Amino acid sequence: MGMLRALGSEFQKFFTTRMWWLLTLLLVGYVALSAGGFGAFLGWATDNPTAAAGASSTPLPTDGLAPLVYSFASSIGYVFPVLFGALAVTTEFRHKTLTPSFLVQPQRATVLWAKYVSQLIVGAGLGVLAFAATVGAGAGALAAFGIDTALDSPDTWALIGRGVLAMALWGTIGVGLGSLVTNQVAAIVIVIAFTQFVEPIVRLVASLNDVTANIGKFLPGAASDALVGASFYSVAAIGSAETLEWWQGGLVLFGIGLVTTLIGSLTTWRRDVS
Repeated sequence: MGMLRALGSEFQKFFTTRMWWLLTLLLVGYVALSAGGFGAFLGWATDNPTAAAGASSTPLPTDGLAPLVYSFASSIGYVFPVLFGALAVTTEFRHKTLTPSFLVQPQRATVLWAKYVSQLIVGAGLGVLAFAATVGAGAGALAAFGIDTALDSPDTWALIGRGVLAMALWGTIGVGLGSLVTNQVAAIVIVIAFTQFVEPIVRLVASLNDVTANIGKFLPGAASDALVGASFYSVAAIGSAETLEWWQGGLVLFGIGLVTTLIGSLTTWRRDVS
């Protein structure tokens, strides 16, 4: 019962602020615009191969484009569940609400793991909304140019399901990060810098060499793309190293979220709060 009450408290804290729906709207708009724009570009490129590929007039292949477009939901949208997870923890430190939280629920670990579970669920919800946006905008753009949307394929829906799972696991990674880096500004800077700049650059550089590419595939973003099964970043990869299996990518993400949260529970979460 203690965990259920703590879980209910976490959802109440989450949904009684304006931040959640503002960031959710931004997520939906961001991935929809990206997927729709990329889908339109691919459609234009297939209709105008000479303009798209310079002197070559060979038509671009259209097979497999739909999953690539739909995967924008996770390949660029994963930063949002990470932010939500980190904010769920760091907001407590910033606004000094941990003390009353611990007074209501003296078992500190219960409070943190309630955040873990709640952000797992919130991340899945964000995943559903994000993929609805990318499928809607992306399929519309592809269909406008006569490209197969692959919505009748079970593989497409399996990809979407794995993508929702990936977004859920990213939420737990945010909780783990927030439990280790309790300063809210620092946590936000780390999330944005790592997801938008550091890891994409490292993944690109790592793909230049087979040895480093085999190491780079264990990075969280690469593991997430492996779990989903498609990613825009795979277009930019130069090397040919194999990616992780989808279930291996899922285990890597799950492990990162679980281990970081566990470390936070054993260290930061046990310190005195004022």
